[in-house]
Amino acid sequence: MKRTPLYELHKNLNAKFTEFGGWEMPLQYSSIVAEHLAVRSIAGLFDLSHMGEIEVSGQGANELVQKISTNDVSRLSDGRVLYTLFCNETGGIVDDLLVYRHADNHYMLVVNASNIAKDLAWVETCNDTGASVKDISKDTALIALQGPSAIDLLNPFVLERDVSEIPYFRFTTGDVAGVRTAISRTGYTGESGFELYVSATDAERLWSALYPAVIAAGGQPVGLGARDTLRLEAGLRLYGVDMNDDTNPFEVGLGRFVRFKNHQFVGKRALLAEKKKGITKDLIGFQMLDRAVARAGYAIYRGNERIGSVTSGAPSPSLKCSIGFASIESQAGSENEKIDVEIRGKLHPAKIVEVPFISMGT
Repeated sequence: MKRTPLYELHKNLNAKFTEFGGWEMPLQYSSIVAEHLAVRSIAGLFDLSHMGEIEVSGQGANELVQKISTNDVSRLSDGRVLYTLFCNETGGIVDDLLVYRHADNHYMLVVNASNIAKDLAWVETCNDTGASVKDISKDTALIALQGPSAIDLLNPFVLERDVSEIPYFRFTTGDVAGVRTAISRTGYTGESGFELYVSATDAERLWSALYPAVIAAGGQPVGLGARDTLRLEAGLRLYGVDMNDDTNPFEVGLGRFVRFKNHQFVGKRALLAEKKKGITKDLIGFQMLDRAVARAGYAIYRGNERIGSVTSGAPSPSLKCSIGFASIESQAGSENEKIDVEIRGKLHPAKIVEVPFISMGT
């Protein structure tokens, strides 16, 4: 398995490791619940260096990134970030990602760790503009600082500006603890926070500077376990679980990131046809009404009729109950409607709820 540049530091912190997308990553350091609640109340420090980064630059980069994105990348100015999707010719989701615009004809695509090779091949296959496409994942480390105290914790390490002035989904470049860093006001938790992109050779130096400050404030290092429960509470989909190549954006509640007007992109024709035909599946949020925990694959019922299945589910440390996403027949349910989840042959009560599941800083 691959390891991030911070593997030895995690090992010294007695992290419990797990395999994820071909990477040996920290699952937890103390407990998933403790790490989760630290992010919600103070701050957490994450190693996300397993994520993939693809640089698209040179003449034709604007056209290529626009062509492969369902969202309208032409709206971006320098220093802005955009959430978008890659779709194939049939409208299936190849991946979801962030697009960073550094300058005209210069972008960084941040893709899911398990999809780096697939996404790189996809971008290269679609490249008929002559743009340069380069996988810079091995040379790039990513450290995230998330939580209500993130601004106060990061500011002392940034001398050039007040990081609170960086708008949401914007980024800038500056020194953080003496390390040249792309400082991005984004995140996967729903809390205020930052994602910090640095050279892989500088990752240990940056983590070692931030870690004592986070601990002194009452925060914690955070593994993949709490990262998953945090993103679920924030109502964010996980690729390979809630969506894949066989689902289109409308079926997983991401239709707002598909821009048809004045925008030609791969999969547009198929998605227009799907929208005209009518969407047959929907992704809903649900909350269990007893102590049972719903997991991926469990059947969803309305009365005696099976209407779908759970895609992802977990206990919510903030709500102190189990929550999840389920793919169901379109129009089969509405908010607060009672449903049942089949767990080991027994039906357990739940209700459909609005997502995100909790209100957060962003």
